[in-house]
Amino acid sequence: MPLDRWFKAGALGAALLVSSNLLSSNTLAQTAEKPQYGGTLEVSTIFAALSALSWDHKDWPWKINHDAGGMYEQLLTADLTKAKRNGGPHAFTADSWLPTDAIKGELAESWTIQDNPLAIVFKLKKGIMFPAKAGVMEARELTADDVVFSYYYRFNSPRRIDGVLDEITKVEAIDKHTVAFHLSKYMADWPYRIGYGHNSSIMPKEVADAGAADWKNATGTGPFVLENYVSGNSHSYVRRPDYWDNEKVGEAELKLPFVDKVVFRIIRDDSTRVTAFRTGKLDIMEVVRWEDKETLKKANPAIKFSDWVSSYGTMLVLRTDQKPFNDVRVRRALNMAVNKQEIVKSFYNDNAELFAYPMHPDFAGYYEPLSAMPESVKELFTYNPDKAKKLLAEAGYPNGFSFKVQVSSSSTVLMDLLPLMSAYLEQIGVKIEIQPMEYTSFLSVMTTKSHAAGYLMQIGHTTPLLALRKNFVTGQRWNPSMWADPEFDKKMEAADEERDEEKRKAMVRALTREILDKAPHIWMPTPKSSTAWWPWVKNYNGELTAGAVRPWPIYSRVWIDQDLKKKMGY
Repeated sequence: MPLDRWFKAGALGAALLVSSNLLSSNTLAQTAEKPQYGGTLEVSTIFAALSALSWDHKDWPWKINHDAGGMYEQLLTADLTKAKRNGGPHAFTADSWLPTDAIKGELAESWTIQDNPLAIVFKLKKGIMFPAKAGVMEARELTADDVVFSYYYRFNSPRRIDGVLDEITKVEAIDKHTVAFHLSKYMADWPYRIGYGHNSSIMPKEVADAGAADWKNATGTGPFVLENYVSGNSHSYVRRPDYWDNEKVGEAELKLPFVDKVVFRIIRDDSTRVTAFRTGKLDIMEVVRWEDKETLKKANPAIKFSDWVSSYGTMLVLRTDQKPFNDVRVRRALNMAVNKQEIVKSFYNDNAELFAYPMHPDFAGYYEPLSAMPESVKELFTYNPDKAKKLLAEAGYPNGFSFKVQVSSSSTVLMDLLPLMSAYLEQIGVKIEIQPMEYTSFLSVMTTKSHAAGYLMQIGHTTPLLALRKNFVTGQRWNPSMWADPEFDKKMEAADEERDEEKRKAMVRALTREILDKAPHIWMPTPKSSTAWWPWVKNYNGELTAGAVRPWPIYSRVWIDQDLKKKMGY
């Protein structure tokens, strides 16, 4: 097929779909400070207590972008020139959501949508190299074949989540630097699904042949090389001296990354983590609880902070495929029995949003505040134990009932929150048996659908569409409520296929209202958090992700002011 047919413009509607990134650099905001090379960036990340779940994309580990994203790059990434520190509108703290106007090419130079046949076609940047890795591969150029291989390596895995990527009928290399993703129908979340999402990074076939599960074999086009990994202790990454990308500062083109090394410190204990930061052993602490923020402020007023609403919603999931939670009256009763306003005030000391799930306040146009919701939804966030008892009696449980709730023992907040919830529920005769579980076991029972009737969890919002799809569409892996409603599924499918973003926003708002009203979860407040960093960390303002839980484009642009660090006594 002639190439010109591949690049005829389709229905591109949004600015994202007609945009391209023909330059290989960003431009920093005007600054009097000159970037410095060298030094080590020590970080306690948003996953402070969790080591890598797997280094192999075939396992579909949800945090591989976080752990391996310094090596494995993606077609798309965040346009950090749109960050607030550069005068832009975006904080880049949402776990996996890039707004339409904040997406740029990483490995992709440009992209377009073709309508006949329906496909998303990417032109790759030329001259991007995989580095030589002893025992794994010789140095060579990234090609379209690598994109095709990476896609099918994940797609053919038995661990692939049912339904994910089903819209894609074929991925093929058109030429050395052109790759096409053929679609059976439009998927509105395509930038996330194939561009910057949890499972869309590009890995060379040589790594798979050598054994992708072994971290020592990991190598890619990214700015860092994984130097050492000690589970439960640390991840260490060193600067790749021949990295392809650069940063424009004034008239100068400066090679990235600026720091020589990045270290993730795995510190499970909150107080130990705070102490490590306070004493300068950590440069950045990406998650700081409100009570620890006050401690750090008093310890050193020079410490910088950014505040944000967590991108991980909190909820007690109720298995709707089992009694008594197949009855909406029971589910609504449990929501009314928990005093959520009091939890915001007393448990979180007002450092939580009463209503920030399943849509996140950052999802502009998709999110509606509680004040805009129907009365039947507002009722679920209003403490009313008398009505809760009445609903339980109507459902046939005048004396209440008991059920088991599983919770991850690695989450201090959830472990502290659950007994408080239990006390509220006991007031309407509902008793719970608390079962703490180590995280991998906690995750396993959910993915195998063997979890208990109650499952207290925090889950990433991801994107507006996925916040609904993954949690409430029939059969989805991350649907522990076992919610199954064919009509909801049909409406969700229609939203997934809608090209007009404004129309899609309206559809998502309606679906959100519907699922809130059905109450398959006890909807809990979403905590607020802060990120803390020392003043010697430059070109940083608390940004957390440049895609799906992937901080590496941010880290590669950070530098350490060594003189200031010494002057401050560290």
